Amino acid sequence: MNRRQILRLTGALAGLSSLALPLAAGADALIDNVAGMTLDRDGRVVRFQAMVIDAQGKVVRLVPVGEQPPKRTKKNPGPTYDWRADMKGRVVMPGMIDAHGHVIAQGLALLALDLSDTRSLAEAQKKIADYARANPERAWIVGRGWNQEQWGLGRFPTAADLDAAVPGRPVWLERADGHAGWANSAALKAAGITAATAAPAGGRVEKPLGVLVDNAMSLMDRALPKVGAKDRTAAFLAAQQLLLRDGITAVADMGTSLDDWMTYRRMGDIGALRVRIMSYAAGIDTTVAIGGTGPTPWLYDDRLRLAGVKLFADGALGSRGAWLKAPYADAPGERGLGFLTDDQLQNLMSRAAMDGYQVAVHAIGDRANKQAIDAIAELSATYKGDRRWRIEHAQVVDPADMPAFGRYGIIASVQPIHATSDRVMAEARLGEARLAGAYAWKSLMNNGAKLAFGSDFPVEKPDPWANWAAAFTRTGADGQPAGGWRPAEAVTREQAWWGFTGGASFAGFAEAKFGILAPGQRADFIIVDRDPLAATPEALRQTQVIETWIGGQRAWARK
Repeated sequence: MNRRQILRLTGALAGLSSLALPLAAGADALIDNVAGMTLDRDGRVVRFQAMVIDAQGKVVRLVPVGEQPPKRTKKNPGPTYDWRADMKGRVVMPGMIDAHGHVIAQGLALLALDLSDTRSLAEAQKKIADYARANPERAWIVGRGWNQEQWGLGRFPTAADLDAAVPGRPVWLERADGHAGWANSAALKAAGITAATAAPAGGRVEKPLGVLVDNAMSLMDRALPKVGAKDRTAAFLAAQQLLLRDGITAVADMGTSLDDWMTYRRMGDIGALRVRIMSYAAGIDTTVAIGGTGPTPWLYDDRLRLAGVKLFADGALGSRGAWLKAPYADAPGERGLGFLTDDQLQNLMSRAAMDGYQVAVHAIGDRANKQAIDAIAELSATYKGDRRWRIEHAQVVDPADMPAFGRYGIIASVQPIHATSDRVMAEARLGEARLAGAYAWKSLMNNGAKLAFGSDFPVEKPDPWANWAAAFTRTGADGQPAGGWRPAEAVTREQAWWGFTGGASFAGFAEAKFGILAPGQRADFIIVDRDPLAATPEALRQTQVIETWIGGQRAWARK
């Protein structure tokens, strides 16, 4: 971490305390003069003109629109408040919850080379070379965000392509979806990778050399520079600032490492943890190392909890790592990568379930989804009660397998923006017949699935407004395709809102804590510049957050 980043980190820590409006012990506060809106437990819109918050940062009461204050008399002076905030008629709504993100990875991406805006290999090469020249002190050039589909390249990039930009220093760049990495010759040499190197199970070494897919990325781990505690702290604060700016007050952190968890604990210990984190640890060993005999209690006033474990059944569609029942339409010899045998996945899920950990399985291809569903069906006979099995992405599901979501109470944790950004690639990878079960949110819901919406940041931007619009229009920011991509799979505007609030909190066993604005819930709310229920999809995407409040305290304000 360089001096500029250290100064930025120090400033961020100092700024946290200046934003907060702490509630006095035993006193209530009034958030007044608002155009308030929330959903109730049944998904109905509730509007209010003021909100009373107690000293614990919980909602006491929503004041209905049109209610007049009682007349004050000597005997009845009316309610008194420790403080009152006049919101001047602005829109107040629950904080948004991202049901699937990667907090530290997002922060590290903000502090590293970002190729997500490049539109060709040549443009990427120039950006990489410029970054290397501007950072001569870095022993390695590390970054992310490339996408050969976005470049129209028609193939994976190679080490030679990267050598043309940076020939001497090791370079390692993760693909946009995090399921492949691109190395130059210096990086391959440092890791001891040659044309004869065998890929581990669930991985693939592309030829000509340069790209390592899924589990083959671990071959580079031995050579990569380690991310230290200071860098993780800087990454967390950068990510938290971005989330708060976008109106996100809680997130499910998928694949939390032990180092990530310790970062959250350090931030909580010094009062710098603002956003709420529902953590799903990376694999069984990490889960048990953090939680011991089961999920942790809520820590730091309901800001951090280890809920369960994140497991992987396959890779991603863009890198052809998603595990399909039949070969890829554009690569007839490939079906993708299954990371685990059926027995291995079931055993890992059973090990987690026996200690009460919630299980979240990454499954993108239809074969991977079938494997996860079959494991849940088998385990449901043993592990009773409210398990809330999660399938992360549920991106390509055979329609014949969909009824199992309702039968076993499976949560489909999906990312609306993926449908609009992936659609052209998905059509090529899958072919027309398999699209019937691709990004099929309405069909999943109709089959009894509980939907939770997220962005998968940093794969996509943690922008709930673009995601919200994509969910009920099935179009991108450019309005394409006209009428929406496979529009029958769109949900309603209100259903999409629920996916980013109550649905996301339910998916993390947090619905008693936060997710809506109602008595007893944490007062996590945002002030925005427009009514999102009245805005056009184009206007909804342009929504700006003015302030973000968590637990009755202002956590972020637009300058």
